[in-house]
Amino acid sequence: MYQTLLKWKQEEQGRKALMLDGARRVGKSYIVEEFARNEYASYILIDFAHVESEVMSYFENYKTDFDALFFHLSLYYRVRLYERKSLIIFDEVQFFPQARAAIKYLVADGRYDYIETGSLISINKNVKDILIPSEERHVKMFPMDFEEFLWAMGEDMLMPYISDCFAKQQPMGQAIHRRAMDYLREYIIVGGMPQAVQAYKDTKSFEKADREKRDILQLYRADIRKYATGYESKVAKIFDTIPGQLQKHEKKFKLSALKSRARFREYESSFLWLEDSMVVNVCYSASEPSVGLRLKMDDSTMKCYMGDTGLLISLAFDENAIASEELYRKLMLDKLEINKGMLVENLVAQMLRAAGHELYFFSSYSKVNAEDTMEIDFLVRKATVSSRHNISPVEVKSTKNYTLSSLKKFRTKYAQQLATAYVLHSSDLKVENDTVYLPLYMAGLL
Repeated sequence: MYQTLLKWKQEEQGRKALMLDGARRVGKSYIVEEFARNEYASYILIDFAHVESEVMSYFENYKTDFDALFFHLSLYYRVRLYERKSLIIFDEVQFFPQARAAIKYLVADGRYDYIETGSLISINKNVKDILIPSEERHVKMFPMDFEEFLWAMGEDMLMPYISDCFAKQQPMGQAIHRRAMDYLREYIIVGGMPQAVQAYKDTKSFEKADREKRDILQLYRADIRKYATGYESKVAKIFDTIPGQLQKHEKKFKLSALKSRARFREYESSFLWLEDSMVVNVCYSASEPSVGLRLKMDDSTMKCYMGDTGLLISLAFDENAIASEELYRKLMLDKLEINKGMLVENLVAQMLRAAGHELYFFSSYSKVNAEDTMEIDFLVRKATVSSRHNISPVEVKSTKNYTLSSLKKFRTKYAQQLATAYVLHSSDLKVENDTVYLPLYMAGLL
């Protein structure tokens, strides 16, 4: 994200503000302030979640007099502003949409750079009565990905080697593969929320990381109660049902788990709220593997993953206030009776989103012809689009014993539309029968 911010600064030169959107506690404020401290002569951070009413009044009283606005902000925050060398940060801007509306004119003024951070920035409550500025570049921030987790653990050399093996389609070798898989199991358990990663880095205790994750889950529940106005109970029900839904072999979200004879239209706004909050990653059904997957999307058929797999584990094991260290050790050593498919599929969804992919899957069922009954976990569009062979089917396998019947049927039916087929599994890389078998930790490289 730091490199993304740096590229924005160098390319735009003040011509566009940057809006950084992400789930709560994902590290938006931290990275923006670190960037401001290093890359500008001075900066002002206005935290609209805790700002005094006096500061808000500046935007009302001086919305046509920027000389006065900057003078009062500089005086209040005791920061000298330098033209083209200072940054003004609107932190948690969703709490004061008028500041976001002013971006159009502040950017046109041209004196300073502007970064906004926020969560739930698209829901009606937070954009009501304002004009969304076109002078705003929108960037999403996700939990720490596997490479960033490796950095946090002090492992800087492993990911370049993983990337090199992926590019050359060559095996990692058993010793390095085992080391990468050990780190991946840690990443699955700890997740990518910065506070949990920091706690684990400092103590090597899964239990300490779990405490941080449960604090975050409580914050999300509080946000649902406070901000999911009019459908709080529906959003909360979906949120708490996610582990149970993913535990099933058929991972499509079943509305019947929420209420008997439930209809999608009753819950559509609730799913959209959770998706906009970036607490979850929604994977939509595509009826055909064509290059425009959005055009083939069925938005009433979906799989709902947690945005962070570490949070999913803490949400799943919530019988006690804190999951024991012993439970996590068993999970780490693969000695716990749990549907690992739930965890690895959620992990792959998280890694694909962090890599910039929208999430789609394919599913069809026929009572008449068994060849038309199949399900593909994910569909990924290749980087360079051609006249055909644009979509890669991706199957995720959590055990060493598996079949690929759906993938074979899918490749037969849609041969002209498919690029390389991938199977993500727990073993080393291999290429066999025109299928590339990748270790799970390579999912983010697709």
